[in-house]
Amino acid sequence: MKHKTLYFLLIFIVAFSCKEPEARRPKTQTTKNFYKELIAENKQLIKKETELIEHYISQDTVNTYKASSTGFWYTYTNKVEGNIPKPKSEDVVAIEYTITDLEGEELYPKQKRTYKIDKEDFIPALEDGIKLMKVGETITFVIPSHRGFGIAGDGNNIEVNQTIKSTLTLIDIKTK
Repeated sequence: MKHKTLYFLLIFIVAFSCKEPEARRPKTQTTKNFYKELIAENKQLIKKETELIEHYISQDTVNTYKASSTGFWYTYTNKVEGNIPKPKSEDVVAIEYTITDLEGEELYPKQKRTYKIDKEDFIPALEDGIKLMKVGETITFVIPSHRGFGIAGDGNNIEVNQTIKSTLTLIDIKTK
């Protein structure tokens, strides 16, 4: 009798202990909350950066800045009057530009390069800004980080979430 009870108990333990564990579900799903929080933080960052730029622009009594529809500010250093064509998609332009921080400290010295409109990677705000220009014009752009190098910077001279200024001259346009 003692052996029967022991066998019965052993079979009972083996039968019910071989069940696979069930995965537990999390108590709350946090993915949606994470993205909502990230979006809210980014909106706050953009708001603070916009306030910083607007303060900077208000302190500049020499230049008159215009706000673009795509999120940067610009002022003409040299404006060309007349019915001169502006660059269009797939045109190749020759440009000369510098990049500084808002205090005027040079991050990248004067550089010349060619750029194919809408077909090459470049600083997003300058991609849009070049389309506003005529040959011979010089414009200074104030570029918030989200239209420049973003949250990563460029890994060299431009820091994380850094607002930059770029003075750009459109030298030539070669149409497609």
